[in-house]
Amino acid sequence: MSEQIDTGRAFLAMLRRDLTLAYRHRGELANPLLFFVIVVTLFPLGVSPEAGLLARIGAGVIWVAALLAAMLSLDSIFRSDFDDGALEQMLLSPHPLSMLVLAKVAAHWLVTGVPLLVMAPLLGVLMRLPGEALGALVATLALGTPVLSLIGAIGVALTVGLRRGGVLVSLLVLPLYIPVLIFAASAVEAAAAGVPVTGQLYFLGALLALALSLAPFAAAAALRVSLS
Repeated sequence: MSEQIDTGRAFLAMLRRDLTLAYRHRGELANPLLFFVIVVTLFPLGVSPEAGLLARIGAGVIWVAALLAAMLSLDSIFRSDFDDGALEQMLLSPHPLSMLVLAKVAAHWLVTGVPLLVMAPLLGVLMRLPGEALGALVATLALGTPVLSLIGAIGVALTVGLRRGGVLVSLLVLPLYIPVLIFAASAVEAAAAGVPVTGQLYFLGALLALALSLAPFAAAAALRVSLS
């Protein structure tokens, strides 16, 4: 029992530490959100401002932009800890490495995924999505963006020891992001057409449960391999 309490405290301490570090580097935090907003707002200017066309492509555009914005911030999960040696101290910690990894992924989602959730309805209005689709858009982002962070953590953990691992991370994680992208965009389009979206949301929920169950252990194992 006391070991579980200590592990819980270690999880909260790691989460609080990463959130504090993120707050101290607020400029870096804004980059993925700005990227997300700029990419979506460029589409009406570059493709067409016609409402019908924007409504048809809006779900895909917003989700692709969210996916790329999440990828832009993945390197921040482990890179600074690798550079200053904190990652090696994590490996030597008596607490389960998978729990510490989960805390870092949770902090990453709170500072990158949640701002996307807040901004997405406004961009949905910009893309002329109907009101029925905005709720589905937020629901899919709430279920899908944690999956992006969890899967991305595995790719970053595998390449954290490489100097130029950004391209390799993209090659590793992009194929695994495809199911999330397909079902999330499909759910928003179905909601816009007035079709029930519970099937797509259940699938995204299942992906989230699977990623929560496996990704922290996979990322912890990848870190041990990368730093050995």
